[in-house]
Amino acid sequence: MNISIKEKKLLGINSLGRIGKLSLWYHLYSRFFDGIVINQGREVGKSLDDIIHSISSDSSYGSLSSFLNGYHGKRCNIEITDRDNGCFTIDGFPVKMLTKERNPHNINWGAEGVKIVVDCTGKFLDPTLPSSEQKPSILGHLTSGAQKVIASAPFKVKHAPSDNLDDFPTLIYGINHMSYNPQKNHVISAASCTTTGLAHMIMPLLEDKETNNVLTASMSTVHAATNTQSVLDSVPSTGTGDLRKNRSVLNNIILSSTGAAKTLEKVIPEVIKFGFMADSIRIPTNTVSLIALNITFNSRLSDSGMPFINADYIKNIYKTAANGSQKDLLYYTERQNVSLDLIGLPAAVVIEANEIHTRTGFLQVPPEVLASIGINNINEVNIPVTHAKIMGWYDNEYGSYTYCLGKLTEYVANLMES
Repeated sequence: MNISIKEKKLLGINSLGRIGKLSLWYHLYSRFFDGIVINQGREVGKSLDDIIHSISSDSSYGSLSSFLNGYHGKRCNIEITDRDNGCFTIDGFPVKMLTKERNPHNINWGAEGVKIVVDCTGKFLDPTLPSSEQKPSILGHLTSGAQKVIASAPFKVKHAPSDNLDDFPTLIYGINHMSYNPQKNHVISAASCTTTGLAHMIMPLLEDKETNNVLTASMSTVHAATNTQSVLDSVPSTGTGDLRKNRSVLNNIILSSTGAAKTLEKVIPEVIKFGFMADSIRIPTNTVSLIALNITFNSRLSDSGMPFINADYIKNIYKTAANGSQKDLLYYTERQNVSLDLIGLPAAVVIEANEIHTRTGFLQVPPEVLASIGINNINEVNIPVTHAKIMGWYDNEYGSYTYCLGKLTEYVANLMES
């Protein structure tokens, strides 16, 4: 059975890494598409059965049957329909596996009937590089027949004119996905897992009239391990700058960097005016990470002389967002959670209300400083400043990132049809 029927609405997934595999799981559950074509670009194991074995269970999320049907539901029925062409069905849903081409230029999505592709390789991240048979590029998906491509990682553009980059937006579902222009945007980045969680944490604060005057902000993500790290200590590759990623992920807390702040500026340009610092702390868990957001506001006092912005005020901002503009994407909880409580939860971020804390101090401006800017005959001025610490959970593999990526993919596909 060949599922390359032009009347069908088919999704292409390039690479069965962590996000590629979980994207397949998401769309098997969603059933928005009529079928999926996966390009792995190489043979897997000894036969098609080994691919199916890899797809049907996961060390973080359990069996595919439990994921789709619950622990007490029926087992998935997986049938090979055309072994020679890599075709099989999962509960009647058609999937096809391609194993010949690693260069997007040569995959030939057009012949497969695929119009939209999610590239999950994490390798083709410069949308300004031309496509060719010699040098792989994300644009190769377009030359091989796809009409839209979504990268499951932030773009990394080395040399490109700035006026060209507007054609390649970074979009996060529930934040700025409505700015997608189907006539202009053919290659899109879905940002990163940390930027997705962070964007949903900071957007409600910027939309509130009391908390949108931000003086400075920073975040640390306590991040689960990823496949870029070493299971045991290893020798760094040529040119490696961060030697810590070559240390064992099993028994170390590892300080690392993150591009979340830089990517956030592309998604929410308002953060550029106050700047943002970000870092990452890798820990030996398999999924679910935590953002510790530190943010300082130019505040004011109430009529009674008390700080206007306090922990309860910020909690109400998030309660409102969870029931309004970010419903089903931002969750607010007063439950005391640990990381495993959030595994698989379809939410961009979960605000841990019990860990929202604020402190208001005063910025003292002496008379001589006031005089230097033309304000004379005034004694020292005390300006109220409120600092807040906010914790947000996000499942960096399925529940936050792949869920939002799946929603974005469906949104783009819908606009292709209209």
